[in-house]
Amino acid sequence: MSSFATSGGAWYLMRASGVVTLILLTGVFVLGIATTSRWRTRRLPGFAALSLHRSISLLAVVFLAVHIVTAVVDPYAAVGVVAVVVPFVAGKSALWVGLGALSLDLTLALIVTSLLRHRLSLRVWRGIHCVAYLSWPLALVHSLGIGSDTGTMWLRGIAGACVAFVVTAVVWRVRSAEGSAKHLEPRAAHHPA
Repeated sequence: MSSFATSGGAWYLMRASGVVTLILLTGVFVLGIATTSRWRTRRLPGFAALSLHRSISLLAVVFLAVHIVTAVVDPYAAVGVVAVVVPFVAGKSALWVGLGALSLDLTLALIVTSLLRHRLSLRVWRGIHCVAYLSWPLALVHSLGIGSDTGTMWLRGIAGACVAFVVTAVVWRVRSAEGSAKHLEPRAAHHPA
């Protein structure tokens, strides 16, 4: 066992990379909604939002990998390699580690299908992409359910801010979809009674 793992360095890196991953996944979620809604501003054209979505996704995968590797090497976390991908088999904190494993599995499905997008139909790719949106709430609950920071104000504040951003994006998406649907409805003919 390396001195980094036994000195607590892996534990600190695991916690920090987990929190950063949650923040980045929140950004990915919100930008994913923005790109599907074809959101644009004067300063940020649509292609920039898509490019930012992809870049933050890649950065989130890097931090997620660091989080997973440090969880496996940290002797205090006691997360086995199998428990990383197979939900609810961890000996310690099986529920919380299992939720993280489910989130990872959905993220892996998203990564693989995105890499193979040119070989998949748009319908299949979108279906898997939509299911992968479940990854974010699973990651959020995983973050709040495991670790010694779960009751701290700073972690709850970060989680609350992440939830606020996602809820705002979802509400905005639903309202913009409703507005678009109203514009597409045929107008009733006005006949005198």
